[in-house]
Amino acid sequence: MEFEEDLKIGMVVYSDAEAFQVCNAYALRKGFSLRKGHIRRDKSNNEGFPLFKDSCNDNMVDKQTTRTGCKALIRFSVNQGVWKISHVNSIHNHELAKLEERQFLRSGRKIHDAHAGVISSMVDAGIKPSQSYCYLAEEVGGAENVGFTKKDCQNFLYRKKFETMEGGDAQSLFNHFKERQAKDSKFFYSIQVDQLNRMTNFFWRDDRSRLDYDCFGDALCFDTTFRTNKYNLICAVFVGVNHHWKNVLLGCAFLLDESTESFVWLFKTFLESMGNKQPKTIFTDEDQAMANAIEQVFTGPRHRLCTWHIAHNATKNISSLYANPEFRTHFNKVFGGCQSVPEFEVAWDSMTSKFNLQTHPWLNKLYNLRNKWCPAFSLDTFSANMKSTQRVESTNNVFHQMCTKTTNIIEFVLHYEKKLEDMRLIELQEDFRCKQGMPRLKVISGILCHAAEVYTNKIFKFFEIEYMSCLTVRLREVSNEEGVTIYEATEEGHKRVNTIEFISHTSMVSCSCKMYEAKGILCRHALRVFDSKYLTSIPTQYVLKRWTKTVKEGMLLSSDLDDSSPQGNLKSAQSLRLSQLMHKGNSLFSLASMSDWGAHIVSEKLSEAMKLVEKDIKAKKASDKVKKKNSLSTFGVQDDDQHILDPPTVRAKGVTNKRLKSALEKSKKVAKVRYTSKMSPPNTVVSGNTYSIWYFILFIVNILYYYVMNICTLAKQHNQEYINAPSNMTTLYPSFHDFYNQVCIETYIWSYKSQFVLSF
Repeated sequence: MEFEEDLKIGMVVYSDAEAFQVCNAYALRKGFSLRKGHIRRDKSNNEGFPLFKDSCNDNMVDKQTTRTGCKALIRFSVNQGVWKISHVNSIHNHELAKLEERQFLRSGRKIHDAHAGVISSMVDAGIKPSQSYCYLAEEVGGAENVGFTKKDCQNFLYRKKFETMEGGDAQSLFNHFKERQAKDSKFFYSIQVDQLNRMTNFFWRDDRSRLDYDCFGDALCFDTTFRTNKYNLICAVFVGVNHHWKNVLLGCAFLLDESTESFVWLFKTFLESMGNKQPKTIFTDEDQAMANAIEQVFTGPRHRLCTWHIAHNATKNISSLYANPEFRTHFNKVFGGCQSVPEFEVAWDSMTSKFNLQTHPWLNKLYNLRNKWCPAFSLDTFSANMKSTQRVESTNNVFHQMCTKTTNIIEFVLHYEKKLEDMRLIELQEDFRCKQGMPRLKVISGILCHAAEVYTNKIFKFFEIEYMSCLTVRLREVSNEEGVTIYEATEEGHKRVNTIEFISHTSMVSCSCKMYEAKGILCRHALRVFDSKYLTSIPTQYVLKRWTKTVKEGMLLSSDLDDSSPQGNLKSAQSLRLSQLMHKGNSLFSLASMSDWGAHIVSEKLSEAMKLVEKDIKAKKASDKVKKKNSLSTFGVQDDDQHILDPPTVRAKGVTNKRLKSALEKSKKVAKVRYTSKMSPPNTVVSGNTYSIWYFILFIVNILYYYVMNICTLAKQHNQEYINAPSNMTTLYPSFHDFYNQVCIETYIWSYKSQFVLSF
């Protein structure tokens, strides 16, 4: 076992990296690990070893030392860039690693850039680090061929996270937003700070969200039920519904609290980012601060309350009544079965009088808010058929899966951007499906064919249901004057009568059910009128563009027009080149691995290509360094005078990142005592000095107790004064030993009974 077999005195290399590479390759083949660096020696010319001091701190991590004082080494002499081996010692004082153990040698473990990129990409996609490591092990034929361990993988990700957070959470977020804005000129963000320059609230949205708002911003859901990260910030998400009936994220914010001032700032910032275009309807929960802010900021939209929250609160506030099927029928009637305000008032009075609920506090409060939750008050306002904020909460469930309470701000923002990409990919797939084919028609009809051409597949299904249902509608002409015809429509099996007005020369139609006004799709009653008039297509004024396949035609992103963002273009070009090379490389490596000759040829050519590429990269880095010195650009760098501090940790009134629990669930939960490491669990003995002192106190108390009691007993028995009683204690206890035994027994019993109290 000699160094001289492969490494001999006089061997020459031309860099320190090459020297270490040659020596390390030999060491790994033999089964030992290398370290490089200058050896520091003391005055006796001895190498130093770390001193381990005894410590009573049990929390310290017990790390073993790998230093054995091995004298095996190889020394180089350097002269004008030429590294020559001048001394070799190949004698080891330790056991060499076996073949299957060499994968754990420290100098042989390294995460190369290629593996680092794969791990980072997989973790960013939501794959666990351990699973990404298993994937690499599967790709290279086993964990022994990966070149590093699972712990190395975790350490790499931790260092990467630490580098990202080096400037603090708030500062890292600010730098990230600045970089996004440099790449996307229409990227919008706003950060609010307090007097100490600590971040309190922030909002952001990208260019695509602005385009989506222009198309689908007529109906919004706003929700603050999700809370995450160590600052307990409130996540506020603006969500709409796109032309495929799927969620679309329009913007996101984090708030320090749920005060009216915070909501006012957020809503004003949101409108500013969207060109001050007001939505038609906005859905929220019953938070009063949120309602106050909406009244102050929004002037056009109708504020609607989430019906799911109201129905859920009904199970808690009127639980006994809600279990009654008859009451639930009346409640559902007023809740969503009325098409006019008078009809609602009659139904409400009928319900409250029948069940004697005229003075019920929760129902009275609900009645005062009736214009915000009852559909009869808002049928003439477009709402995309939304009735609750469940769309936002379904998105929050995805955030719950990706994030925990320890997730920092920048991590959440990156997760949000990934979720945004996933949702937009789904939308792109749906657009592609709509362009590639036509849905199958249940009946051959001109109106139905026209609907299949203009509407997306999902919206067409809704339209088809209404069209097929129009066959059950019976029309009765009420009047016909000057081209305006009034009809009464009834459906088979239903008593409700809807009134329809039709203007023949403009094909204008309006129905008392107000379905088109609220949902943007013609109702079955109007379609029955069109069918009776032999119309073969939907009138243009009733094809709402937001539901069509061409809703985004003619609308371009800033990235499509702006060539002033070279960073984004370079990143896209690099991704494209990487994808092409990986496809070619995988095919080549698969073929080359089938024979030794193929593997040898590919290995040689790759080495040559690596040298050429590294040479080109070094030259490019040197050129970029010179340009950077001469440039005044501060891209990606935060000025010192604009440093933003992390937000303060406060407890707002909102919910945590756990699921909301009702009072019924809380009442069923058995109370449990929480114990820390410094507390003893119940029904255990308290040991040590605490127990000894307590036992001694009980012993003294029992002595005094029995002494006094015996005095009283003797005084009564012998009719003597208390002062003379102690002299006759021998009548009860013949000896002091009997008295002492009795006291000890009682002391032990009382000390055992007091252990439960002491444990707290």
